Amino acid sequence: MVRPDQHDATLSASEAAVAERAIRRCLVDYCRGIDRCDADLVASVYHPDATDDHGSFVGLGIDFARRATGKLRTYARATTHFIGEPVIDFESASVAHVETPVLAWHRVADDRGEFLENFCGRYFDRFECRDGDWRIADRRLTHDWDNKVRVENAFPPGTFAPSPRAT
Repeated sequence: MVRPDQHDATLSASEAAVAERAIRRCLVDYCRGIDRCDADLVASVYHPDATDDHGSFVGLGIDFARRATGKLRTYARATTHFIGEPVIDFESASVAHVETPVLAWHRVADDRGEFLENFCGRYFDRFECRDGDWRIADRRLTHDWDNKVRVENAFPPGTFAPSPRAT
């Protein structure tokens, strides 16, 4: 594989910079869509025939978008997904392999009250550029660690404006 600073003859440094920006935007849009339970935004980061392996789900990315946002809308009061700096390796002018660390918090409730499901893992993505459009062609989520933490609010209700998902 080619490091981002060592592009093959078909991908110039400026083209690589544009590609990297588009890839990073897809990664951020994915997190934003998941946290807002916006299935269309999540689906937009995948090519129509893209695959996704989230462990409990293996199938088309667009199907994952609908299933995950539908489940989170009813299961979790709120979610927050943070991604670390992605490592982007260009295989060619139209294929990039991307590894991105992710931290996710799901605020949920059971009969004992609210708790956070914390998850740390990595997205291993193959991005493809088709007709000038960089999107995920294949995604695999791996697991590093997880835990559950009971919630005790730090601030009284009404202290902040509600999240866009709550409105």
